[in-house]
Amino acid sequence: MSGHPAGREATVAVLVLPLVIALVVLSFAWPAGRTAPRDVPVGIVGTGAASQHAVEGLVREKPGAFDFHLYPDQQAAWSAIENRDVYGALAISAHDITVLTAPTASTSVAQLLGEVGQQLADRAAQQGAAGTGPSAKIHVTAVDVVPVAAEDPRGVVFSSAVFPLTICGILIGAFVSTARGLRRPWHRLLTLLVACAVAGLGAYLVAQGFLGALPHDHVATWAVLSLVLISISTTAAGLVRLLGQAGLGLSAALMVFVGNPFSGAGSAPEMLPKGVDYVGQWLPPGAGAGLLRDTAYFDGNGGSGHLAVLALWSVCGFTAVMFGRRITGRAPGAKTGATASGASLSSLPTSDAASPDRRHAHAHAHAHARRNDDDG
Repeated sequence: MSGHPAGREATVAVLVLPLVIALVVLSFAWPAGRTAPRDVPVGIVGTGAASQHAVEGLVREKPGAFDFHLYPDQQAAWSAIENRDVYGALAISAHDITVLTAPTASTSVAQLLGEVGQQLADRAAQQGAAGTGPSAKIHVTAVDVVPVAAEDPRGVVFSSAVFPLTICGILIGAFVSTARGLRRPWHRLLTLLVACAVAGLGAYLVAQGFLGALPHDHVATWAVLSLVLISISTTAAGLVRLLGQAGLGLSAALMVFVGNPFSGAGSAPEMLPKGVDYVGQWLPPGAGAGLLRDTAYFDGNGGSGHLAVLALWSVCGFTAVMFGRRITGRAPGAKTGATASGASLSSLPTSDAASPDRRHAHAHAHAHARRNDDDG
């Protein structure tokens, strides 16, 4: 049955497509279902007895959850948060716990640190009631070092923007790479750049102008949105130039089914399973989400690595768009075929009356060869 076209199509529908769907569901559901802190950088203010007991308790209760950094005072921890060295900090004394958070870095981590601060206070109260510690009640104070925009208090607009950017980048790359009117590679490249810049402006006008979710560094934020689109669209267009229509499927699988769920845009890379966080940050959706956070809220601090990743994907995409057909050798093959067809037409025996048709066939073959030269 597999030798029949109908049998092959039935096999694809019954076996291959369900397997692909299962893998897609796994790629999205697995990271979301295994979200938990893993070596999340967190600051601890001071080296007193209360801080030491808190760290020891957290290490014992949540092994591997936090990567603690010690700071002498709250001002140093505050600066570390603004510089993207840590997600937040805990300032612990005998009577107070101050939780310094940055919801713009990750609302999930900010909520987690708030819960940790309350748990430490409750544990101290229980120890005081049992007579094993001070009986004074500990007050917990939460301070947002870098708060989110008032119009987007939960950061949902920001986290929701990554997936549409990924889809739009692939669509731009697919359209430009298959447009028949854009024959020369530099035509395609220029069109990609302009389209991504305009699309990035549109995304910014919606996210900030309409929803108010990106209130800082307007021009730089627009540039980051455009760069994210450029890195994705040039990759898609370059793969199409290298592999044909299979390149479009590969770029969609890489960016949508791997890059998007592994990006950590909805939580934080350190909240994803081990290995997933590294893969996601080396792909444009993850690097783009990180750079957008760094630019829109942290004055670009911590964004150099993300910028390098996006630049690397963009350069590789540019190279594939410009020289893809020459690398794969498709243009020379097309030229040879066209020239051979012209030669075969000229070798056919014709009468003198048919010579205009023969000259027309020669002209058509040479024009086809020139088009292939331009495309290469």
